[in-house]
Amino acid sequence: MFGPLEFIMAGVLVGFCVGITGVGGGSLMTPILISLFRIEPHIAIGTDLLYAAISKFCGSLVHAKKLNIVWPIVIWLAIGSIPASFATHWVLENYLSQSSSYKAVLTTVLGFMLTLTGLSIMFRGYIERFFNKFRKADVLDDMTEDLEHVDFKAKNKRLYIVIMGIILGIFVTLSSVGAGAFGIMALVLMFPNLPMIRIIGSDVVHAVMLTFVAGMGHMTSGNVDFHLLGWLLCGSIPAIVVGTLISSRLPEKMIRKILGITLFALGVNFILHPVKSKPAAKPETAMIIQSNAESLQKSTNI
Repeated sequence: MFGPLEFIMAGVLVGFCVGITGVGGGSLMTPILISLFRIEPHIAIGTDLLYAAISKFCGSLVHAKKLNIVWPIVIWLAIGSIPASFATHWVLENYLSQSSSYKAVLTTVLGFMLTLTGLSIMFRGYIERFFNKFRKADVLDDMTEDLEHVDFKAKNKRLYIVIMGIILGIFVTLSSVGAGAFGIMALVLMFPNLPMIRIIGSDVVHAVMLTFVAGMGHMTSGNVDFHLLGWLLCGSIPAIVVGTLISSRLPEKMIRKILGITLFALGVNFILHPVKSKPAAKPETAMIIQSNAESLQKSTNI
């Protein structure tokens, strides 16, 4: 049986890794909760979504203060992701929540997202060099670039942003993974001339909005453990600060490779061995079954 100390230590571990490497907390926290603490997948995902929203909120304030956010991009992403998140949650609640394949769907999608995240972390250097071929050197060096170079007004560009938002809304609601890494990669492809700091700032703000909405949806279904959430935040928030402060003194590349391999292995494991146990019966159903059993027993005794 695990207690507050173990959950705080898990928060410290995840927060420290996030502070050092910048890897999203959802990529680490959800598999830890499922694999190590044996938390039910839907509870782990719902709790982690609110955890991510709260832990990313402080970072979004910093980016807002430094004017690193391109609000039109955030808004168009949200136009796609927020309705997609609501729709995904509605499908989960009305069609899958009492299905025997509910947990299998969640863990399989989680495994898929973890596998892609692990690969993106391991090969980040190659990916960045590939993307940098399409970026202008003068724009990369100029972090005060005017937004007139951001061509988000084109109809096709808006459509692409909305579609990417829809994809993120679906997969983040299902797995709690992907709001950070995949959002950044997509924005780099769509806006090759936009400074990376503005891409990161815009992605963080959108991630806060999306994870909060998705987390609230899971909360309405009873998929959030607030005691667990509190202990995780107690450990992770100070650890994020400490990890950020000492990140320049640690071998960040080696830590990234270890994290990437770990996430890739966890993802493959979830894909090959998804959780298949049936969900617990609702209280009303359980009471009906119990009353029927008692009636049957009385009739046989008579």
